[in-house]
Amino acid sequence: MTAALTVVRPGALTTVQDLGRVGAAHLGVPRSGALDPPALRLANRLVGNPEGAAGLETTVNGCALRPSRPVVVAVTGAPCAVRVGGRPAAWGAPVTVPAGAVLDVGAATHGLRSYVAVAGGVAVPEVLGSRSTDLLSGLGPGPLTPGRELPVGPRHGPVRPADAVACPGPARELVLPLAPGPRDDWFTPAALRTLTTSPYTVSADSNRIGLRTDGPALERARDGELPSEGMVLGAVQVPPDGRPVVFLADHPTTGGYPVIGVVPEGSLPAAAQSPPGTRVRFVLVRPIRLA
Repeated sequence: MTAALTVVRPGALTTVQDLGRVGAAHLGVPRSGALDPPALRLANRLVGNPEGAAGLETTVNGCALRPSRPVVVAVTGAPCAVRVGGRPAAWGAPVTVPAGAVLDVGAATHGLRSYVAVAGGVAVPEVLGSRSTDLLSGLGPGPLTPGRELPVGPRHGPVRPADAVACPGPARELVLPLAPGPRDDWFTPAALRTLTTSPYTVSADSNRIGLRTDGPALERARDGELPSEGMVLGAVQVPPDGRPVVFLADHPTTGGYPVIGVVPEGSLPAAAQSPPGTRVRFVLVRPIRLA
């Protein structure tokens, strides 16, 4: 008999996430998945799961869960207080939670999103090859609610304690490389200078769909709008207010606002952990051209 996790406190926004629905964008299905994949991979390794097993992504103030049977869990991502049955427990390490005891994942002390992996993974049904919650399309399980039960799968292997867990925490300044295009010609030369030299900050309106920014508007060189075209993870789209939006995991697969550039995928976990008010600096890079 496998365990189940009962949600005692869902937190501001806690969702089930794995590494996403890769390869379905041509069907209009976003990738979704963990906004900070390295943190989810680490949590899964610590409890003996495959790196892509489904876990929980919390936002800002954590969550609390009660297992029906003893389970091994690990919490990574944004550092936070972890308690088991009211007693302090380790962050970034495997922890055993007895049956009926409450695992309390506290508020993030740095960053925004913590990740909870349980040995065996969160075994909600797969939808199109993934267990991830997609807030844009509504695919996958909904955000956690009080009293909900989450099934836990069978354990895959032994836990893997780590001597140290790298966690630099969110930087005071979020530096995002930007490869220009494909629609940078829709903006004036001054707009690209503005984007790469002016101070922007993370907007409080940011979410899993995109990191919105506050700062100077970018000047258009062309009027009108584009026909809808494909959008990629990390695309920097500029809506009519002129303030750039960096697309994250739940981004739409098509859009009609021009994309001034693209942030490489490897820089996006830091964006996902940057709280509102964080200074953002875009640094222009040129894409590599093969001979």
